[in-house]
Amino acid sequence: MALAQQLKQVFAPFSIYLQKRVLVLLLLGFSAGLPLMLVFSTLSFWLREAGIERAAIGYFSWIALVYGFKWMWSPLVDRLSIPWLSKRLGQRRSWMLFAQIMIIGAILGMSFSDPKLHLTYLALFALMVAFASATQDIAIDAFRIESAPESMQAALAAAYQTGYRVAMIIATAGALSIAAWVQPNDDAYNLFAWQTSYKVMALFMVIGVITTLMSKEPKVSTHILDATEAKVAAAFSERFNPTLARLFAWLYTAAALPFLDFFKRYGKAAILILLLISCYRISDIVMGVMANVFYVDMGFSKEEIAYISKIYGLIMTLVGAGFGGVLLARFGTFKILFLGAFLVAVTNMLFAYQAYIGYDPSLLTVIISIDNFSSGIATSAFIAYLSSLTSSGYSATQYALLSSIMLLFPKFIAGFSGEYVDAYGYINFFIAASLIGFPVLILIALVAKYTPKAKPAEPNEGAEQVNSLSDN
Repeated sequence: MALAQQLKQVFAPFSIYLQKRVLVLLLLGFSAGLPLMLVFSTLSFWLREAGIERAAIGYFSWIALVYGFKWMWSPLVDRLSIPWLSKRLGQRRSWMLFAQIMIIGAILGMSFSDPKLHLTYLALFALMVAFASATQDIAIDAFRIESAPESMQAALAAAYQTGYRVAMIIATAGALSIAAWVQPNDDAYNLFAWQTSYKVMALFMVIGVITTLMSKEPKVSTHILDATEAKVAAAFSERFNPTLARLFAWLYTAAALPFLDFFKRYGKAAILILLLISCYRISDIVMGVMANVFYVDMGFSKEEIAYISKIYGLIMTLVGAGFGGVLLARFGTFKILFLGAFLVAVTNMLFAYQAYIGYDPSLLTVIISIDNFSSGIATSAFIAYLSSLTSSGYSATQYALLSSIMLLFPKFIAGFSGEYVDAYGYINFFIAASLIGFPVLILIALVAKYTPKAKPAEPNEGAEQVNSLSDN
């Protein structure tokens, strides 16, 4: 009896993953992860097999840049209602369903395309998939943030990551397997095989549609925002006709106030917060750019890399994400944010040892497992932290902006990683990639110390700012 009680206490923290909200995010994560690879690596494989030139395939990769600019239309997802649909499903679910239907239609459009004859059409459908997928990401992120308190955000993030990564595997290995099954002769290109594979991928998106329809719209009060918009419209009406005043008020409330709200709530600490966000993932992103190149240079085969990084890496990432969710619920955001950054920086140092040893599959398996476990903890904590920074009603716009900022600086620095390896070698590179992660720990401590307890904006703040502008 005592043993049963002890086991119940040990596994009690993990019961959070059985809650309906967590399971919903698992399936929505699947819906979000599926489209990305269909316009990226899987599409590149299809195009190359069809005989498309490498230069053209390289240009196709720019389609993925759409995800980096999703903050530009995120205010629409926050404040623009979809006729008929929003009244029946709510603001978040209506946008999720709209994006999912658009994704399905665009993937089907790709499945009816022939890259040899109509490459432009295929590019347009792929661009539509990326745009709709980025829109779905905006809506799902807002849905996740508004569906549960901060204490549950790590668990929701872990579930979301799990579904996302499973979908990425299906959209890559699964799509290739379906194409190979339809046309088992690898020596010949078969358009029908690829078209069939993409049709099946479109069918998988129905999982997201069903989940959206069966989920519950988060309860978010818009009275403050509506009151603000009305006061701003009244202020603008002194200078413009009523129609223009309402339009300017809506644009101001949807696009400007989310950013003003963020800086007003956090004051001078906002600069520290943005600096932390832009640097938190710098160590693993810089290291990750050279990872596959390093494996090849060490003599690992494609099969070994795929088996070790995809299977062991995926499993340990998901375990780390789940463990991170439990830790965050127990110890709070900043402690686990610190732990995740420390573990990522330390485990990246292990790759320097791998570079010193050379080809050793067993050692690589251990290192990748440890590294991905650490990354899972760090990512769960970071997503939960980003979610905690947003305001109700502004969630889509603010999270889209913050999640874009987190990649800009690390990606820029990572662009020089190849030249660094050429000049100083892999051992020095991995040591440097590890060391640049440690200043992040200082930033976390500073942010934890100086971040004020954020308070939501008052209803008339937006109107007061407009009135002050008009007075001047």
